[in-house]
Amino acid sequence: MNKSWQQQLWGGLFLSLAAAIWGGVYVVSKVVLEVIPPFTLLEIRFTIALLVLGTFVAMKREYAARRDFPQFILIAFIGITISIGTQFLGTKLSTAHMGALITSASPAFIALFAVWILREKLHLRQVTGIGLATLGVLVVIGVPDERDVGSSLAGNLILLVAAVSWALYTVLSKRATSQYSSLTVTTYVSFFGLILTSPVMLWELSVTPINWQWGWGIWAGVLYIGVVSTAGAFYLWNKGFELLQAGSGAGFFFIQPVVGALLGWLLLGEYLSLGFFLGAGLILLGVGLSNWQGSANRSEGAS
Repeated sequence: MNKSWQQQLWGGLFLSLAAAIWGGVYVVSKVVLEVIPPFTLLEIRFTIALLVLGTFVAMKREYAARRDFPQFILIAFIGITISIGTQFLGTKLSTAHMGALITSASPAFIALFAVWILREKLHLRQVTGIGLATLGVLVVIGVPDERDVGSSLAGNLILLVAAVSWALYTVLSKRATSQYSSLTVTTYVSFFGLILTSPVMLWELSVTPINWQWGWGIWAGVLYIGVVSTAGAFYLWNKGFELLQAGSGAGFFFIQPVVGALLGWLLLGEYLSLGFFLGAGLILLGVGLSNWQGSANRSEGAS
């Protein structure tokens, strides 16, 4: 197996794991947000993640130069303060159904930002793959009815901001991994994200008092969000894009709704229709098609 195929395999595996982990976040965060307001949960989440990631950075002594701090601050503001903050806020105001549908637009924006910022070439197979995977998402979660659409216009618009800003965060992080390891990028972004989001959290707590006496379920949810879905999945996501072209890796984001639906069936006894399996097949076909083109591009570049 040549180096190009190894990168493709490992990159796909890392992105698949990250998306699978995030597939359970909507269910967990919906429960936790009933007790902890959005930006306070965001701060707790990245405090836990920074403790985990910072330990590894200190052990490996992978420190960033101060001249590159503005780059990390920009990525943190877009990816944490704006994207994750609006994701939590939008999920709280809208429905889980609309949350899954609107945020599934991120791969298309990732591909567009990759062309604009990274100067990647977007090929027909990548566009077709993203289109097939998007169709698969619609088949899996269904087209929203009038109750979903009218649930909260503000919440739905906020979720759209989350989708666009997440795409921009992904592409900017990929550019940063050309200078530093994914571990270093994720750690410094978490650090600056904490600082940038602190004023919003303090304001939020001043207008939304919370009860800090949580049950074990809330503590478990907070730890899952902080350790697994933030420290672990953010690192895996950045590492995956370090190995793959952004246009090829974008489609792995679509694994989220598939895993979310499977967890709903496994943990909540929700019904899986024939449409789920058809949609999942379209998603896998779309991801494979996108990455088939990515492999071809690498082979051409290596020759």
